[in-house]
Amino acid sequence: MEKWGIRRFQRAMDAGETTSLRILENCLKRIEQVDQGEAGLHAILEINSDARALAEQLDTERSQGRVRGPLHGIPLVLKANIDTADGMTTTAGSLALKGSIPERDAFLVSRLREAGAVILGKANLSEWANFRGTRSVSGWSSLGGQTRNPYDRLRSPCGSSSGSAAAVASGLCPISVGTETDGSIVCPAQTCGVVGIKPTLGLVSRSGIIPIAHSQDTAGPMANSVEDAALLLTALAGADARDAATAAIPQDYDLDFVSCFDQEGLRGARIGVPRDCFGKHPKVDALIEERLELLKDLGAKLVDPANIETAGQWRDTELEVLLYEFKHDLNVYLAELGEEAPVKSLAEIIEFNQAHADVAMPYFGQELMEQAQAKGDLTERAYLDALATNRRLTRAEGIDATMKKHRLDALVAPTGTPAWLIDHVLGDFVLGGCSSAAAVSGYPHITVPAGFIEGLPVGLSFFSTAWQEAKLIRYAYAFEIAIAQEVP
Repeated sequence: MEKWGIRRFQRAMDAGETTSLRILENCLKRIEQVDQGEAGLHAILEINSDARALAEQLDTERSQGRVRGPLHGIPLVLKANIDTADGMTTTAGSLALKGSIPERDAFLVSRLREAGAVILGKANLSEWANFRGTRSVSGWSSLGGQTRNPYDRLRSPCGSSSGSAAAVASGLCPISVGTETDGSIVCPAQTCGVVGIKPTLGLVSRSGIIPIAHSQDTAGPMANSVEDAALLLTALAGADARDAATAAIPQDYDLDFVSCFDQEGLRGARIGVPRDCFGKHPKVDALIEERLELLKDLGAKLVDPANIETAGQWRDTELEVLLYEFKHDLNVYLAELGEEAPVKSLAEIIEFNQAHADVAMPYFGQELMEQAQAKGDLTERAYLDALATNRRLTRAEGIDATMKKHRLDALVAPTGTPAWLIDHVLGDFVLGGCSSAAAVSGYPHITVPAGFIEGLPVGLSFFSTAWQEAKLIRYAYAFEIAIAQEVP
């Protein structure tokens, strides 16, 4: 039952065949069996003590004829950098924030509660969302230990939304919420064999989320199917007075993504193939070539090649922006926690880590934090120039230019490579992926399981210009249905 989709759970609950409480209990039992202990996945950092009461309340509402929507009674987990005011801590996996309980829910959590979702717990993650040291180990945090890949526990789940992806992939919960600055939703999603959506910047509020950088950060859904991810995105999306970026949502933008499910959704679509995203692994390339043929069989017109001519040119300026914004944004977040915050600035976090290095930094350091601390404020010319360069290279001269030149509806590429071995000595071994252009530009990106290489999942990515989630979901859904029909 743990791999059922949202719609099937709803039908079963409506028919009296199961209840939200029973679904939750099955998730908790699965967590005990698969996630906990020395050999466990370590995807879950904390269980919500209110979860059973929430499930019982939602079952009562259903019995009284009130169903809030598709998420009513569905358990999910949140990445542990998302605020909840329910007794659970919000720590980004760091010992420095151990015991930190925010005074209010993140806006997206309020949306989920209104939609009837059951917050099961918090997912482990790469500590500080993988923005601490230059030799970081994806999926490791000083509070949660090492999250492991459900397909091979010696291999990485990628990061930083490691636990969110692994939890869905291993049936610990039907859906989850991750966050991304660059690759932190789509990489763990593809590496763990699930669907991940990185939305347009501003579609989902960031208020109440421990930040890296406001010019790139966003939360997004992770699920076993495109349909479930789209249903979750519908609940997450919306304007929030506490996040100015959400004011950019177009007035006529349809926030209900249910209408996107179309098996013929790829017919007539012009899809570009940026070959600069290939060449990371020969077996990945071979598999994706087969999937490109499938897209053509489904009626898509492929434009190949359709390269992003500025690809990779923003690498140095992206880091510069992240360093500046991390210092500023994290200090703002900590200040909003008030006097009860365990630490009150990035400087104090650095000091804490140094004082507790044996447990806080046993495998890698905090070079990125130290570099960020050395930066000035957001009025400095170095920051402003780097931000302008990023936007020019990824938007006007990047994705926008490619789309316009070839009259495209979307771009398609391999999301990344199969999971690498976890290495606490040398750190991550990442061969590359296609996340950066969409991440730095703030444009939408969806990854869908495309197949396996040596038993390890590989994803196919669709990305485009701003506010094109509906189109990308439609393409991904048609692709997913075709892949499912290939399975004997």
